[in-house]
Parts: sequence; structure tokens; C-alpha cells
Amino acid sequence: MKCEVVSNESIYPDQSAQERGPLAFIRRHWIGLLVALVVLLLLMGLFRYIHNKQPVADPAGRGPGGQNGPVAVAVATAASGDIQLRIPALGTVTPLASVIVRTQINGVMQKILFTEGQTVHQGDSLAQIDARPSQAALQQMQGNLRRDQALLADAKLNLQRYEGLVKEDSIAQQQLDTQRALVDQYKGTIESDQGQVKTAEVNLTYTHIIAPVTGRVGLRQVDQGNYVTPGDTNGIVVINQLQPITVIFSIPEDHVPALMRRLHGGPAMTVEAYDRTNSAKLADGKLLTVDNEIDVTTGTVKLRAQFENADGALFPNQFVNIQLLQDVLRNQIIMPNAAVRRGAPNGVVGTFVYVVDANHKAQVRPVTLGVVDGERVVVTQGLSVGELVVTQGGDRLREGADVLLPGAQATSATGYADAPAGTTKPATPGQPGSRRTHAKPPQ
Repeated sequence: MKCEVVSNESIYPDQSAQERGPLAFIRRHWIGLLVALVVLLLLMGLFRYIHNKQPVADPAGRGPGGQNGPVAVAVATAASGDIQLRIPALGTVTPLASVIVRTQINGVMQKILFTEGQTVHQGDSLAQIDARPSQAALQQMQGNLRRDQALLADAKLNLQRYEGLVKEDSIAQQQLDTQRALVDQYKGTIESDQGQVKTAEVNLTYTHIIAPVTGRVGLRQVDQGNYVTPGDTNGIVVINQLQPITVIFSIPEDHVPALMRRLHGGPAMTVEAYDRTNSAKLADGKLLTVDNEIDVTTGTVKLRAQFENADGALFPNQFVNIQLLQDVLRNQIIMPNAAVRRGAPNGVVGTFVYVVDANHKAQVRPVTLGVVDGERVVVTQGLSVGELVVTQGGDRLREGADVLLPGAQATSATGYADAPAGTTKPATPGQPGSRRTHAKPPQ
């Protein structure tokens, strides 16, 4: 049997060598083509990124950084005024009195006379312990006292008889001396009995438990019917005095000399308490006292401030932010803290502000800052009263850039006034709140 090898040319006689050439080329160079495709995609992405980064002119014709037109900003005027010098600190609310109410005698708890969370006053009834054992002990001590008082009275009568008989030489002197000693013995016994009676009376009063201070009671630690003893660790209930209440906080030791001078030579210093986020004021109070030593491990000293806490905003063991008003600086140059900028404009490293001159141009002005009080800051050097400083929009400014002040009009392709930074932008015509700027009629 004869076998023949049939080639592709014999099966597909119409397929030429030129038609098979590109396919063979792709199979041999597919890696190079893939790399070229990846490079082409990267170049397209780079071109699109550069195109998107190009600035787009706004309707007023302003270019980037105010190069083609004025930059809308918000401004504030540097003014002269008073500013408060404050010392910030972290504090913990601490009651003036925190009392664990415990029983003074052993017994069965008969009644609970308070409600958890109730505000009680000093002397109010809190609980009642079974008083029958104490009453029986008191009665027994009183009986012993009466018995010994009767023995003393009899001994005194015998002493009087013996004194008369001794004068008549009817009895020996030794018998008289023995009787006198017996009288003194009964007197001591009676004094002991009187002490035991008082002890029994005190124990009887301990069966009725009262509030030692005015405050708010916590959760009940003992239920009615339990046997209580003075050794109970948790006691019956805890009472915390809430009105007034104090806050203990620490300040750095660097403030101690000025603080002590102020305490010795002036009125009580004001203390403000804020919540954990330092945004909402909780209460105003007065500085009460300063600790007698500095903590060497932290370099701070503890202070205690007192608050009336009439609304109950301060709660025991609550974390608060404290602002201690140390002094008030008079006639200072004050501006908003938002106007302060940091960097190196014109080669000057440090803090600076953008000042708007009479020609509505921005000028870089290095400034020296002083005390900061919330959103305000004192300028000790570099600024004068009445100068305008930029508070918003300064990131688009440069030295000598034109400035569009709030309330000023700028020409716009839409025919509307552009809203400066910090103002409300006009709404679309036909919508509520829209404003149309009327063009000036031609001359």
C-alpha cells in the first residue's frame, strides 16, 4: 500500500505564499506588538491627564491665580480691641462630697426609704434597720444603772452610820474605811452603767439611717431583708454632692508664678467648662484653690474650680475641656485667625497675610502673632488697625494680584454679578432667590 504526503498547497491551491505571510509575522512578533500597544495606551492616558489639568476660564474671564481677572475673596478689617488670655487644660468633674452610706451596727434591713437617682437633703431618712435588739440592750443597761444607783444609796447611808459610830468608838476605823471604798466603788459602777446606757442609745439611733450630705443617691447596693454589717465594702448607697460641684484639672508649671500673683492680688479667676469636643460650653465657674506642690513626673500642678451646676450639666467623673481666664489684654490689634497663612512668599519664611490696598491689589505682609482666643488672634507686628486682610480665597492669590471684594460687581458672560467668596451665589433666572444685574444703558 502506497502512502502520499499531501501539502497545504495541494489542498488549498488558491492560497498563495503572500497571503500566509502576515499571519506568520504576527505569530513571530506578538510580544513586540503587545508592548507597542501598551505604550500607545499610556501615551493616550498622559495626553488626557494634561488636557484635563489645563485651567478653564470662568464666566468673569478670570484665569488661574487671578492672572486674567480679579480674584473674588472674603476680607476682614484689623481692629483694636481686648482679647482674653486663656490657659487650656483637661479636667475631671469631681463632687465636693462623695459619701458611701454604711450601717454602723449589725442588723436586718427592714425598709429602704429612698429611690435610686433621687436628690436627698442632709438629714433625710434613707433606711431602717431592725431596732428591737438595740432597744432590748438599752433597757438592760438602764436596769443595771438603777440597781447600782440603789446600792450606792444604801452604801452612803451605812457610811453615815459608821462615821457616827467611830466618833463614839463603837466600831473600828478599818470598817469605816472599807465602807468609804465601797461607796467609791458603786460610784464607778454607776459611771460605767451610764456609759453603757449612752452606747445603747447611740446604737438605737443608728438603726435609723439618714443622709449625711445633700446630693444625688446612686444605685442601691442592699435590698430590703438582707443582713447588713459595718464591714460591707459597697455599703448601702453612694451620695454625690452635685450642687455645687468642682472640676480638678492640671496646668503646666510655667504658668504657676503668674497664677499665684493673680490669686493673691485680684478677684477670683473665671473658669469655663466645655464638652469633650470642646465646642459646647457647659458651665461657668470660679477657681477655688491650687494644690500645694508640683507633680515632678508631669511638670504640672493641680487646680480645683467650683461650678454652681444649677442645670446639672456637669456629672461626676465626666471629662471636660477647661479654659482658665488668666488675664485680659487691652487695646490689641486683632484679626480673624482664618487670615493667617504660613509659607515662604517672596522668599520670607514664616506667617503672613494678604493685605488688600486701596487699588484692590493683594500684598504679602509678614506678621508676628500673639495670643490666640478662639477664632481671633493678636498681631503684635506687621499690621495696622483698619487694614483689610483676606480670610477666604487666599490660596489663589499672589503678590500684586487684582482682588474682587465682597459686594463688588464683575463683568460676566452670563450678564449676572459673580458672587464673591463667602457670599451666596445667585440662583438661576426664574428660580426663587435669583437676582438679575441690570446692564448700564449705553451712553
